[in-house]
Amino acid sequence: MYGDCQVISSMGGGNMVSSETLFPSPIQNPNFNFFTFQSSPPMINPKEENGLLMESGSGSEQAEENSGNEQEIRDQQQPPKKKRYHRHTTRQIQEMEAVFKECPHPDDKQRMRLSQDLGLKPRQVKFWFQNRRTQIKSQQDRSDNVILRAENESLKNDFYRLQAELSKLVCPNCGGPPVPGGVSFDELRIENARLREELERVCAIASRYIERPIQTMGAAPAMMPPSLDLDMNMYQRHFTEPMASNAEIIPVPMLPETASYPDNSNNLVLMEEEKTVAMELAMSSMDELVKMCRANEPLWIRSNENGKELLNLEEHARMFHWPLNLKQPSSELRTEASRDSAVVIMNSVTLVDAFLDANKWMELFPSIVARAKTVQVISSGVSGTNGSLQLMYAELQVLSPLVPTREAYFLRYCQQQSLDDETYWAIVDFPLDGLHNNLQSSFSLYRRRPSGCLIQDMPNGYSRVSWVEHAEIEEKPVHEIFSHFVYNGLAFGAHRWLAVLERQCERIASLMARNITDLGAIPSPEARKNLMRLAQRMIRNFCVNISTSSGQLWTALPNSTDDTVRITTRKATEPGQPNGLVLCAVSTTWLPYPHYQIFDLLRDERRRAQLEVLSNGNALHEVAHIANGAHPGNCISLLRINVASNSSQHVELMLQESCTDRSGSLVVYSTVDVDSVQLAMSGEDPSCIPLLPLGFFITPMELIRDASDHEGKSVPPSEEEANGHISGSLLTIGLQVLASTVPSAKINMSSIAAINDHLCATVHQISAALSSSSTPSCPDNGNGVGSCPEPAAALEK
Repeated sequence: MYGDCQVISSMGGGNMVSSETLFPSPIQNPNFNFFTFQSSPPMINPKEENGLLMESGSGSEQAEENSGNEQEIRDQQQPPKKKRYHRHTTRQIQEMEAVFKECPHPDDKQRMRLSQDLGLKPRQVKFWFQNRRTQIKSQQDRSDNVILRAENESLKNDFYRLQAELSKLVCPNCGGPPVPGGVSFDELRIENARLREELERVCAIASRYIERPIQTMGAAPAMMPPSLDLDMNMYQRHFTEPMASNAEIIPVPMLPETASYPDNSNNLVLMEEEKTVAMELAMSSMDELVKMCRANEPLWIRSNENGKELLNLEEHARMFHWPLNLKQPSSELRTEASRDSAVVIMNSVTLVDAFLDANKWMELFPSIVARAKTVQVISSGVSGTNGSLQLMYAELQVLSPLVPTREAYFLRYCQQQSLDDETYWAIVDFPLDGLHNNLQSSFSLYRRRPSGCLIQDMPNGYSRVSWVEHAEIEEKPVHEIFSHFVYNGLAFGAHRWLAVLERQCERIASLMARNITDLGAIPSPEARKNLMRLAQRMIRNFCVNISTSSGQLWTALPNSTDDTVRITTRKATEPGQPNGLVLCAVSTTWLPYPHYQIFDLLRDERRRAQLEVLSNGNALHEVAHIANGAHPGNCISLLRINVASNSSQHVELMLQESCTDRSGSLVVYSTVDVDSVQLAMSGEDPSCIPLLPLGFFITPMELIRDASDHEGKSVPPSEEEANGHISGSLLTIGLQVLASTVPSAKINMSSIAAINDHLCATVHQISAALSSSSTPSCPDNGNGVGSCPEPAAALEK
């Protein structure tokens, strides 16, 4: 699917980036297009040459009753018969291409009807479709070969590099070889893994008898690479008060340095007799998922109000009986159910591998999956996928501290099935309740009823994904500004999962592509990948740190009129972020503008530079650009901050990634120094580069107005709000500030007041910029000026 990688480089033949050649004049954002199906000239069957169809008759009708000698003489005298050719017209090719996209394997009736419409013989249509299928397969094989060769080369380079590093290791005590006696590192790792599994098994058995969990040995502390000692204040943000003093200290929640998983995972292991029950339950859950994906009415009913599909709970209870060994659904729990389907640019094998690997699953859904872990592999299946059954833990998030996260243990089963002569992969999650009696979670109940997706391969490496989300949730308090978003199933529904999956698949395709021309100072494909990985880590850091994941506690600002502002602090000592005390502040505001309009304002560095509070009046110029999606806003940019002190000896840069899909948009950026960029551009691992990202999360949201005035009298709706809804968006702003380089420092009132003023000024300037460029979608109040209600008072609880 991809050809060779073409990269525009202004850096000469070397890998290092100099300050003089890194920053050309401003460039325009390219429009990166993904084509769902690429039309290609048809392949030629054994009887086609250069697009011409050759026809030859048998000659039996010309045979006469002659002797053998006379026939031979006449054959020698007659010139050879010319072959007749038939070239397909443009219209014929276009019509067959259109049919091929819908049905690559037409039957006899379809071929006969198509041949009559196009004036061709049925066998000509048959040969064309055969050749087209062969061509598609050949293109896919070539694309896979290119990707596999690149991965193989990368693995070989990593192997040689690690081999060289191992040869240089010495014992810190004696200065000799690190592993005496000829024992290899592989043998030690295998023995260590065996002993750890044995320890976990013994602890699990012992805990059942003493009726309390036994902690296994903790992991060894990770070795911390030396800090790059970056100046994180290079892009100054002017606050009214200094950020450090010990006066007026107030209590602010503190996030632990490293997020740990619940203690239950060490004790939660299924025994042999439970594995058999789990496998039987997996088969019934798989059958339920397939039926929910393919069935329509009466199981799914379309709403007359908004056209969305709703699950008929009575019909569902009749079709799928709840197993007797599991807990019955409680009437105190709220049920959420939704389904959706989409075509993504990733083949089924790669998707299945990502769903069965907890780390890859988190990378595929960075804005939804905050934490994930494979607790136990119950069955590895065939080749590690088909028939695989895993016990997993996951924490799902919305990018705001105003919405609680959802945590659950569940079983994930994967199976390849054939239905209606079609082969597809099915992945289903189902609850663990009743299967393990020792499961006692400290978090609120979130039971994943059979949920998952069906994945079917399509031409050109695409896949059609059908997704079903079905869960029972114990109610938790949700701020009223997000109530409509959460209670209508938009926060954790199938629509959001699939929208993020579509965008992330495009990003991964861009990461693996070798025929995309990037703009700016990107010297090599490896430098391009490193920059994309650095941006991916920046996105994940932002998403995790502005939500309530990992038990992060937030507090409202004292004496604040805005009830949607939350703050917290955390000690940052691990690599990948600056050392010290980090102050986080998040604010959410409803704006009467569509989310794409807000996204276009914030992602454009030239327009955002006009906002004084975000740029301090400094111009931003794009010096490198990587397109990673079909939408022009899905891109990664390296921006130069133009200030007076920004000379060749002191260069200030900003890494920014913007992405948008049907469920919302993200704009995240962080300051980096030129040495860090040179480190990534030269092919080194960028995981140790400190990042402290800031950004915006934009969610489409309809404001629901109360159809009565202040005196309780009914008010007729205006033309724009005929259904009581006003289109708009929720804008969530997340700020992270290094309050002190000392992790044990305390936060004072002046620091909190400064960051609160910064948030208020940011919202005010964004609203002013939007109102000056367009008219908000607010009803007219009679004097020609739109008036919008307060979000908290107008949203439906």
